[in-house]
Amino acid sequence: MPGEVLEQAVTTGPGIRARADGDALALTLADRRPAPAQAPSRRLREEAAAHPYCGPMTLDLDAYLARIGWTGERRPTTEVLRSVHRAHLLGIPFENLDPVLGRAPSLAVPDLEAKLVRGTRGGYCYEHNTLFAAALTALGFRVTLLTARVLVGAKPGDVRPRTHMLMLTEVPGEPVPWVTDVGFGSIGSLLEPLPLLADEELHDAPRRHRLVHAPHDGPLELWKLQAYLPGAADGGWEDQYAFTVEPFQAPDYEVINWHVATNPRSPFSRGLYVQRTTGDTHLSLTGRRLTETAADGTRKERELADEDEVLRVLADDFGVRLPEGTRLPG
Repeated sequence: MPGEVLEQAVTTGPGIRARADGDALALTLADRRPAPAQAPSRRLREEAAAHPYCGPMTLDLDAYLARIGWTGERRPTTEVLRSVHRAHLLGIPFENLDPVLGRAPSLAVPDLEAKLVRGTRGGYCYEHNTLFAAALTALGFRVTLLTARVLVGAKPGDVRPRTHMLMLTEVPGEPVPWVTDVGFGSIGSLLEPLPLLADEELHDAPRRHRLVHAPHDGPLELWKLQAYLPGAADGGWEDQYAFTVEPFQAPDYEVINWHVATNPRSPFSRGLYVQRTTGDTHLSLTGRRLTETAADGTRKERELADEDEVLRVLADDFGVRLPEGTRLPG
């Protein structure tokens, strides 16, 4: 828009900032000092910075915030980061229906907006966190994209590939970045962001999380996210995933997304996996097994009778509605 500039930053590598200035895009060396907190320009279509793998993009921030039911002040503060993070996780379900139906989901922001914001769908980690990165950028935060090795269900000695997407988010004026992740399809997922500090416990009620250092041979610190789950071993603390702060970029996510969605050995291409957190209850649908877990760890499980009941539960309990006539494999 002529004469109107919205400058936001998404970290695409050490010391690099992406700048959106009208229709022109320039990469400039970033001043690592936090920028002063300013409310971004408010208009129906808010220009977001160039995303490291989607190129220049626009996000209808009004529509996104309406989708997650958030009506607070649009400023890049810690409180805004916490509340928008929680609202997103409670408002948009996790699901892998595209891979189950034989297609890799698009990570282009307009496609994600059509699917997760305007449509009656959810997505998995790359979709959720790409959309969330665009929203945070439009709100004035600075985001660095990372990947993690999922540790849930791993056996001792297992080395899994780095296939989970998460982010570090910088709040202007604060020295410590925040681990932000609205796309981890697990009961141990973060409801609110967690500062990148070791052994600092977060009570994101009804959940509890912490970060710990893990020994490894690499030059970067290895962090593990742990969640406190009633009945778990080690006093209730269970590993969720491990990551370093190495930034990831466009080709990395394109390859990972394609692999996870289309590899016949990938769990996301082999079977249905849907999650939603509502208040104190976590719902999950794995294949036809529906599980409801309360905050105290109490579980109720039942097997759905047939595909029609699966589609009905997807719509009524998870808010996921597929086009009429869609049939699920298996």
